[in-house]
Amino acid sequence: MLIEISVLLGFGCLSGVTTVLFGFGGGFITVPVVYAFALADPEHALGAMHVAVATSTAVMVVNAGSATLAQRRTGRLRRDYLWPLIAFIGLGAVLGSSAATVADESVLRWLFVAYLALTIADSVARKGFVSRRDDSRPRALGGITTTAGGTGIGAVASFLGVGGSVLTVPLMRRKGLPMADATALANPLSLPVAMIGTAVYAFAATGTASGTAHLGYIDLVAAGALLCGSLPTIAVTRRVVGRIPDHAHAIAYLTLLAAALVAIVVR
Repeated sequence: MLIEISVLLGFGCLSGVTTVLFGFGGGFITVPVVYAFALADPEHALGAMHVAVATSTAVMVVNAGSATLAQRRTGRLRRDYLWPLIAFIGLGAVLGSSAATVADESVLRWLFVAYLALTIADSVARKGFVSRRDDSRPRALGGITTTAGGTGIGAVASFLGVGGSVLTVPLMRRKGLPMADATALANPLSLPVAMIGTAVYAFAATGTASGTAHLGYIDLVAAGALLCGSLPTIAVTRRVVGRIPDHAHAIAYLTLLAAALVAIVVR
């Protein structure tokens, strides 16, 4: 248990860094590590991926909320990109988290892998993500992007427990925003996914998925250890946002996605 807590604290610190710099909220960091520990526990092995996704979503509520408050003072949370996109993301989150509770374990795992792989490939192939023209002007979100796109983002993100960063950051990049602004917006846009998903997962589990120190599918011990590592790190990391060159910031984002992809496939 001591080793497990220490590992979770370390990954919690890493999730704090990624929350501020990349808007992940912790999902891509916490899902693989919680999945590994749940898989090793005979009591919860059958529902390991559900436990990992649910715990990640619960951690994301606190991480994304904390990062949103920290970044609000920077002026990067642009209301014209937040509303009404955030409302449709919330609608999609209801659909996605409900579907995830009844999804087959192997389906959930391989959709997570496919989701990462497609995002990396699209971001590398599509112009405007890795390199952004300095004189490019941000463009407004269209009606279809806001409604259908927002609902889709919420559904996919809540289904996989990863927040909305992996879809919202590429979206904002295609609209001409710098990485610092795109990743800052990803945190408040992840909040409806995290809050709705947590509520669904907390009351959905039965049988092998629930038990001591669990609230539904959510592993409370793992969530607490992760947050003990992430929250102090968020407070420190927010001071460096905006100092990283845009091109390097984009490359680092894709590198982290690739690392998460390798981790879940190998496991």
